[in-house]
Amino acid sequence: MVVQTLRSATAATIAYVIALRLSPEPAPLTAPLTALLVVQVTFYATLTNGIRRVNSVVAGVLVAIAFSVLVGLTWWSLALLIVASLAVGHLVRVDEYVAEVAISAMLVLGVTTVGYTAWARIVETLIGAVVGTACNLLLPPPVWVDKAGRSIEDLARRVRQLMLRMGEEAAGRTPWQQAAERLHEARRLDHDIVQVDAALRQAEDSLRLNPRVKEGLLHRVVLRTGLDTLEICTVVLRVLARSFTDLAKARGSEELFPPRVGATVEQLLSEIADAIVSFAVLVTTHLSENAESAEARLSAELHTAAGTRDRLAELLREEIRKDWAHWQLLGAVLTETTRIIDELNTEHRARRLLEELDRVSRGQRTKLPRLARLRDRLGVQEELWRNRAGVGERFR
Repeated sequence: MVVQTLRSATAATIAYVIALRLSPEPAPLTAPLTALLVVQVTFYATLTNGIRRVNSVVAGVLVAIAFSVLVGLTWWSLALLIVASLAVGHLVRVDEYVAEVAISAMLVLGVTTVGYTAWARIVETLIGAVVGTACNLLLPPPVWVDKAGRSIEDLARRVRQLMLRMGEEAAGRTPWQQAAERLHEARRLDHDIVQVDAALRQAEDSLRLNPRVKEGLLHRVVLRTGLDTLEICTVVLRVLARSFTDLAKARGSEELFPPRVGATVEQLLSEIADAIVSFAVLVTTHLSENAESAEARLSAELHTAAGTRDRLAELLREEIRKDWAHWQLLGAVLTETTRIIDELNTEHRARRLLEELDRVSRGQRTKLPRLARLRDRLGVQEELWRNRAGVGERFR
């Protein structure tokens, strides 16, 4: 926060000093204001904000010039000017700077020397945008991957804690109200996922066009697919909590599971919970040695969980023979735990990574064919394919 504040203040001051020399206005405050708005926590956001800001000002100036030629400034022309400016702002897709189109139009139309003021406002906006962008080039903003990684790991640990509590309650008598509370906790994980997604979006933006990062696409895809997997696991966990709640209602005062089955369910959920944390560590690990150890630990934990799942299947088969009334709920427990194990599987993850890399690559070629051809000439595509091969080997 301190670094971002200093960068913003520096960019605004430099923009003002330059505008004093180039702008015809005696106090060119539009330049530092633009620099302040343009400088963001990521270079990608700075560049896109700068382009939108310049577009909004130019659009507003053009609308004002058209109105000054046709009708001038009256109360009804001002209303039409605002409506037209806001409509133009949506047409040119300046997003949060739509209001800036109308502001620029009003400021320019409200003076007697329209051309003079219009030129000054455009110059100051360009100065602020260029200075803000240059500031981010000379002082690159931080890469927010570590923060996003910590958010993903924290989410995995919260999922683990919930699974451990559900496992402990499965081994004893669980009132349906208590099981319902676990269901509410599982639903609240959706809010946590939204926060992690916001942190991940910031990290993805910090990787785009950042001179510090060589493999930004690979980092983005690894983190994004990792969060997608955790989100699927939380959805399945919510369904599992619902099955526990329905089973607790059906059992009444009886135990949720027989002692042997309950102990096995507790063990299975504990093993899956540990695997979820190991998966998050694997996703957020960059160094190859640490990644290999994290992958080995995850594979071992999934293998152990699969064995426990098989034992649970045998126990549930015997239980269903005795209690046909609840076979759907008992079978759902096995199905949902199996789904989580499959989602965490390293081979499954490798396929998803390769599919996502292919999808992103195709999207880039479709949207920017010229840039794709240039990347091919520079050998970027070959490097991407080498990364794909490395990802496939890493997660097998």
